[in-house]
Amino acid sequence: MTQLTKLSILTFLFCGMFSCSALSPYKVPILQGNIIEDKDVEQLSEGLTKDQVQYLLGTPMLNSPLHPYKWEYIYSVTIGDQLIGEKKLSLIFDEDQRLNTWTLQESSLSKN
Repeated sequence: MTQLTKLSILTFLFCGMFSCSALSPYKVPILQGNIIEDKDVEQLSEGLTKDQVQYLLGTPMLNSPLHPYKWEYIYSVTIGDQLIGEKKLSLIFDEDQRLNTWTLQESSLSKN
């Protein structure tokens, strides 16, 4: 074999190995839950009724009869099997069904 033929074969194999990763299927981002935007969270204030909160944020993801004073809003983004980001908003109401406190937890993971 000539030097040019060997070089051509090596180049072809090298390009073939690295182009296989480009042929992987497209993974669609999956958005789940209630979209929690900062502008909506900023509008929360103590004393809002459950109806007012639901108007701002939509129906909560978790609204258990076992915990009638707590609502949970969860929003996550996944691509394939990898979790990219997640937000959890927990709201606590008082005995008069008025908003008392809330906490927002955010986590974002870097994509490999």
